[in-house]
Amino acid sequence: MLKTLNVIGCGRVGQTLAALLHQHAQVQVQDLYSRSFSSAEQAAQFVGAGQPVTELAQMRAADVWLLSVPDAQVGAAAQALAEAQGPNLAGAIVFHSSGFLSAAVLQPLQALGSHVGSAHPVLNFASPDTGVRQFAGTPCGLEGDAAALAWLHSALTAIGGRCFEIASADKPLYHAAAVFSSNFTVVLQGIAQDAWHSAGVPPELMRPLTAALLQSTVDNVLAMGPSKALTGPAARGDTAVVQAQGDVVQHWSAPAGDVYKTLSELAAQLKKVGKTRV
Repeated sequence: MLKTLNVIGCGRVGQTLAALLHQHAQVQVQDLYSRSFSSAEQAAQFVGAGQPVTELAQMRAADVWLLSVPDAQVGAAAQALAEAQGPNLAGAIVFHSSGFLSAAVLQPLQALGSHVGSAHPVLNFASPDTGVRQFAGTPCGLEGDAAALAWLHSALTAIGGRCFEIASADKPLYHAAAVFSSNFTVVLQGIAQDAWHSAGVPPELMRPLTAALLQSTVDNVLAMGPSKALTGPAARGDTAVVQAQGDVVQHWSAPAGDVYKTLSELAAQLKKVGKTRV
């Protein structure tokens, strides 16, 4: 018999996970709650299952609860759920999708007898559609108590995830690595495109320039690792160019200049570390 799933927070991650768990027959999606009722309605339509509700107290008892809300709201959501559902939560599995927070933030639910955990898919959830299409093969960092971990590992593996466990104390650094790898890459692309625009690069060449450099960089990092894939003046030890170019960037944009200086220093260190490992 399928476990029932209730979802609190019907954003991109919540919709993606609920849809995949439903499509792969891992759960019976039951009730959907979001601060905006229209978001819960949209989630039900996207998932193809689930009943939108307007209050936490209206949600039926469920075997599994997903709290897919912003990090700053997870603790408050856990407390609100505990107050609204009380003894209905005994024996249930409750997990959140934050990469930064541990399962400890769900303590009000654990105190009621819930099994608590966290599951963080390392994927850029640009939209629920892309999340569903791209999920297969996604690494998923799991953390929590034994019962929650067992179910999460089984269910997320069934929908295409590659599960691994992360120690509770290591979650902040683990999540910072994901931010560096994904979010900051996007920020750097924004800086690069602004600089190309200011330097007079034709708009129609922006996309080909970005695609060519990003694709070759990704290919090289995956094939050789960061230190061997690194190129540019800092990697070559051309300090005169780094200094002169850094001054130009600083004059163009002080924040971008600070980023350029810091990343150039880190690039030189990375190249040095790479040489010592050869």
